[in-house]
Amino acid sequence: MACLHCFLGFLLLAARLPLDAARRFHDVLSNERTSGYTREHSQLTGWSSDENEWNEKLYPVWKKEDPRWKNSWRGGHVQAILTSDSPALVGSTITFVVDLVFPRCQKEDVNGNIVYENNCRNDTDPSPDLYVYNWTEESGWGNDHSQDHHHVFPDGKPFPHHPGWRRCSFVYVFHTLGQYLQKLGRGSARVSINTANVTLGPQLMEVIVYRRHHHVYVPIAKVKDVYVVTDHVPVFVTMYQKNDRNLSDETFLRDIPIMFSVLIHDPSHFLNESAINYKWNFGDNTGLFVSNNPTLNHTYVLNGTFSLNLTVQAAVPGPCPSPSPKPPKPTSPLSSAGDRPPELRATPVETCHINRYGYFKATITIVDGILEVNIIQMTDVVTPVPQPDKSLMDFVVTCQGIMPTEVCTIVSDPTCQITYNTVCDPVDVDTDDTCLLTVRRAFSGSGTYCMNLTLSDNTSLALTSTLVSVSARDPASPSRIANGALVSVGCLAIFVTVITLLVYKKHKEYKLVGRSARIVLKGQGLNALLNHAKAIFRLGNQERDPLLKHQPGTV
Repeated sequence: MACLHCFLGFLLLAARLPLDAARRFHDVLSNERTSGYTREHSQLTGWSSDENEWNEKLYPVWKKEDPRWKNSWRGGHVQAILTSDSPALVGSTITFVVDLVFPRCQKEDVNGNIVYENNCRNDTDPSPDLYVYNWTEESGWGNDHSQDHHHVFPDGKPFPHHPGWRRCSFVYVFHTLGQYLQKLGRGSARVSINTANVTLGPQLMEVIVYRRHHHVYVPIAKVKDVYVVTDHVPVFVTMYQKNDRNLSDETFLRDIPIMFSVLIHDPSHFLNESAINYKWNFGDNTGLFVSNNPTLNHTYVLNGTFSLNLTVQAAVPGPCPSPSPKPPKPTSPLSSAGDRPPELRATPVETCHINRYGYFKATITIVDGILEVNIIQMTDVVTPVPQPDKSLMDFVVTCQGIMPTEVCTIVSDPTCQITYNTVCDPVDVDTDDTCLLTVRRAFSGSGTYCMNLTLSDNTSLALTSTLVSVSARDPASPSRIANGALVSVGCLAIFVTVITLLVYKKHKEYKLVGRSARIVLKGQGLNALLNHAKAIFRLGNQERDPLLKHQPGTV
């Protein structure tokens, strides 16, 4: 009997050996988890458990230090870049994209083959051949008689025969939450996950990519990235204020409205049907502001440091939970057959809401600055020795707020498109507290000019524009008031356009961030724009007109 028990035990052990020795998906894709990991997460739609077996004969598995990786791709190494639109609000859809970056001089053609680019030479593989991999002419691919052998994924499932599937030469295996998804694709692959049943917090997505190689597949790249699922609405706030010189330092000016714009990160449009409210507390004892508009203006009237708090409430529609069953009503023995039978009424489908919240906090510093600038008078200046090709003009400038430290001008053609010269001058701040300046500038002969003028200090920059009409000099008239069209607000847009064009023409490497040059996440865009504009001013200042003279009260 003891021998029989030993024999049966040996048979059971032998039967288990192939099962234990089989490679499983979690062995291939991750070594950072225990075997009980799968049961901790809900099933993702269309995904499979990573406890399934992996076909290692068809899809070989190489360790990180395996020397075969060096020869996995002809002419270099392929890099896989994994991105996602994380963070994702629980219940929304998160999308992952894998892009393959081929070695230099290689690209994917319309047929899915890898070819060498024209007029490009790769020193590592100076092959005269057009193709790196010509999979279209590879024998056996797409042959119905051989599809059962190698037209399958690592778990043995057959390839989907969608239109153009024969041009897909890469197999992507996505792995997260103890589950995997297989996808046949070309140089890029995309998958989406509904996060309704995903555990909150950071999660790991891993991807391994294989390429075709006759009747087997060769691993070419592995990549992983962390994504986040949260029950808080992802909220960002942009801040913009006219005359603020640096929007990124969260220092703003007193008595000028600040425009706050709320951006909700919702790439899958999960909150499109949600009612969203914005509750603002600006920290200056002005109370609580509630609005359903993502944009709000607020003016601080005192200097100091203030704590800004925003709460976003989104009422997300969804099905109502099943009501608890009610106990049956007691029946009376006196009920007669003449009672009216019960009526069946259609009950409308109820819709409930789940409130999700998002939060934003910032510390804002309020200081004094230049609030407004105006040109109130233009006067022609007569020099002792007239210059027929030069005309000097004095501009009387007033401003509100603190005294500026610098004045800059751009003189252009009447359309404010072609710049003639740019000049910057320091302002003597020791004069007095009255903001009244005389700015002298030179013009090359008669005609109409567009002049844009800025007053600035360390924290603020105020803008104005005017059209200047310079007439031919009359020797009989010692001085005269110049003809000009003073524009303080109307030409502000023209000035910004001129600055933008100058930056684009002279600094082509500069690129605007986002869709607006003024309103950018945490106020990054306008600061860079103005800094580049200031650089142009200083370049112009190096070529200062020798006829410009500094006099008391004149810059």
